Amino acid sequence: MHKGYLCLVLHGHLPFVRHPEYADFLEEDWLYEAITETYIPLIWVFEGLTRDNIDFRLTMTLSPTLLSMLGDELLQERYLAHINKLIELSGKEIERTTWQPAFQNLAYIYQRQFTASRDTFLRYNRNLVFAFKKFQDMGKLEIITCGATHGYFPLMDICRESLRAQVKVAVSHYESVFGRKPKGIWLPECGYSPGHDAILKEAGLAYFFGDAHAVLHGTPRPKYGVFAPVYCKGTGVACFGRDLESSKQVWSSIEGYPGDYNYREFYRDIGFDLEYDYIKPYIHPDGVRINTGIKYYRITGDNNHKEPYVPQWARDKAAEHAGNFMFNRQKQVEYLYDIMQKKPIIVSPYDAELFGHWWYEGPQWLDFLIRKVVCDQDELRLITPSEYLAENPRNQVITPSLSSWGWKGYSEMWLQGANDWIYRHLHTASFRMTELVKRFPDANGLLKRTLNQALRELLLAQSSDWAFIMGTGTHTAYAIKRTKDHLLRFLRLYEEIHTDSVDENWLRDIEHKDNIFPNIDYRVHQ
Repeated sequence: MHKGYLCLVLHGHLPFVRHPEYADFLEEDWLYEAITETYIPLIWVFEGLTRDNIDFRLTMTLSPTLLSMLGDELLQERYLAHINKLIELSGKEIERTTWQPAFQNLAYIYQRQFTASRDTFLRYNRNLVFAFKKFQDMGKLEIITCGATHGYFPLMDICRESLRAQVKVAVSHYESVFGRKPKGIWLPECGYSPGHDAILKEAGLAYFFGDAHAVLHGTPRPKYGVFAPVYCKGTGVACFGRDLESSKQVWSSIEGYPGDYNYREFYRDIGFDLEYDYIKPYIHPDGVRINTGIKYYRITGDNNHKEPYVPQWARDKAAEHAGNFMFNRQKQVEYLYDIMQKKPIIVSPYDAELFGHWWYEGPQWLDFLIRKVVCDQDELRLITPSEYLAENPRNQVITPSLSSWGWKGYSEMWLQGANDWIYRHLHTASFRMTELVKRFPDANGLLKRTLNQALRELLLAQSSDWAFIMGTGTHTAYAIKRTKDHLLRFLRLYEEIHTDSVDENWLRDIEHKDNIFPNIDYRVHQ
């Protein structure tokens, strides 16, 4: 008889980046890299577990922006061109490394991986959402939603209509993709303020995830800490708190598994290492060097000296670390079970792109872990949040605390000197969107198209990714441009609506560029 539950959660999200006005756009590579290095390898893990009759359970966010990009025909076509170039490059690498056997072996591995990625992509008719939907329909995977464009909720409180729109658009989009309503939501950046649960309940959502201090600092104090969900006072929406111990053991590159010296070094890529003339056809047309995904070195140590990557050593480490993680969770639930006198749930959430993209061996580790948990022990049981709530319907009622994850845990990453200027503009646009909805409650034709596009532009401007990028100082110019572009488009639409002078040609152009949420209804912003 098991003594506790393990709830593994992968948060899959990317900001909406789609630029049909350019033949090649640098930031679109974020999606292509994630497909090759994270989402297809995860599909392979799920396929292998299913083939071997491993009865696994996993919870996964697929954010509305990520779903939209995975299902976009233009981006699908561009990904196919991207992976074909990598297959061609890996073939050249096999020839180039003829006299470097350690590297040539890796080049062969990369070519097989890229070719298999293309085959998988085509097998699911270029839309990987079909793969994830298949595993959800089988009862193995519980897919949850997120804010429509990953807007950061605590800093949207000043205009609840925008917060409500983020949730309602997300739920509606999820239903159009999966043919069912989502059961839970990943609050963007785990950002929560008391009262947000009322909006979640209104949208039919049963639970959300918060960082540990959302629960631990709640009122009254939670009897079981983060090892049991709590119900929000007044709504009954469940909040699952993140377990800090198991999270840190995986995501920390310093103290966690990904920093092991036998794992692949992320920061050594042939896109930067090889001669410019050789690599030029495979980097950005403007000559900007980029990661190709072909990396020949292992971490080796904490200095610049790197040794060749040895896949078998890394695989052995992934198996060892999976066993260590399981052992620690077994001891954790044994200890907690004796204290709590009920079965604890260990909630372990991670960014999905940690697995495969940042931590190359992450999917292998996940595969080993799931197999070990299912086959090699009986203290732990894998579970999804909705399964847990069905089996354990009685839980403490509290009011969770204002919180986020990230730096210091209270919104600082999204509200600092580098990005604080955006909010007065976002709030003004939100108020104006509410004004438009009240003024035109039943628009039709061109006016309705314009109002719908205004809401799209507002939602895209609200993405927390832009503030995060400004805060980290990477791709800052792009994040600033995206914020300004969407706000300026919104403001122009607002003025044209007020003066009854909508430029339909320009509207058609931005509908083509920012084509997210084709079935959006502007009236949700109320």
